[in-house]
Amino acid sequence: MKTIATIALVLSIVLGHAVASPGADAAQGGKALLIGKQPDHPYGSHMYLHTCRMLAECLKLNGMEARISEGWPKEEAELRDVKTIVVYASPGAELLLDAAHRDEVDRVMKQGVGLVTIHWASAVKQADFERLGERWMSYLGGTWISNVGLSIDDAELRQLAPKHPICRGWSNYQLHDEYYLHPTLSKDAQPLLRVTTKGEEVVVGWAYERPGGGRSYGTTLGHFYSNFEREPFRRTIVNAILWTAHREVPEAGARVDVSDDILKLPPERDSQ
Repeated sequence: MKTIATIALVLSIVLGHAVASPGADAAQGGKALLIGKQPDHPYGSHMYLHTCRMLAECLKLNGMEARISEGWPKEEAELRDVKTIVVYASPGAELLLDAAHRDEVDRVMKQGVGLVTIHWASAVKQADFERLGERWMSYLGGTWISNVGLSIDDAELRQLAPKHPICRGWSNYQLHDEYYLHPTLSKDAQPLLRVTTKGEEVVVGWAYERPGGGRSYGTTLGHFYSNFEREPFRRTIVNAILWTAHREVPEAGARVDVSDDILKLPPERDSQ
C-alpha cells in the first residue's frame, strides 16, 4: 500500500508540473487588461490601441492571457481574474477616476490588482491635481502634472536600480522620445529610469509597492511608436507588467520576440 501511495504522489507531482508548464495554458499566468483609446496625436505617436495589441502578443509569449479594452471595460466580467491593468491613453488619472467607474477602480486597486501606466497615462491634468491627485498618487506612487514641462530630445536611458526585475534583460541605451519634466514622486516610490535632458536629470520610470500588496509601475516614456519597435524598450514594459502581476520576471528579461507583422504599424488610414 505504501508503494502504491508513493507512486500516486510522484504521478501527481509530475502531472502538476505538466499542467503548469509555460505555454500549456496562457491563463495559468493570470490575465492582464490593456486599456487604450482612439488616436489624439499625429500618426506614429500615441498609437494607443495598436501598442496594446502588440504588448498583448508579447504577454502571450510569457504565459499570460491579455485582453484589450477601448476605455474602461463596460462589463464588470472583463475584470474577473485580472492580475494587472495596463493603461496607455490620455491622462490616466482622469480616465480612471473622473468617471462612473471610479469606485470600481478603487475596489480593484484595494484588492491588490497591479497597475502599469505608459506615457500620458502616467499623468493628471494640472487643473485636476488638487481634486484627484491624492488618490491617483496612492495608486501609482507618482505622476506627471500635464502639461508642466516637455522635452523632445536624444538622451541616454539609464537604469537607477539594475537589480530590480523591471531592469532585467537590457542595459543603458540611447533613446529619442518626448520626456515629461518635473515628475512628482512619493517618498515610497522607487525611481528606476532616468534621462538627462535640457540640463536636468529627469526620472522617467518608477516602481511602487502599494500598502496591501499591490504593485504599480509608471513611465512617462512612450510618445513615439518607433521606440516600442526596439526590443529593450518593449522588454522594460513587459517586465513591468509581469512584475505588477506578481509573476516571476526571467533573469534574461521577458520574451518580446514578436513577428514583424505584429510590430509594424498599420497604414495611416487604418491605424487604431
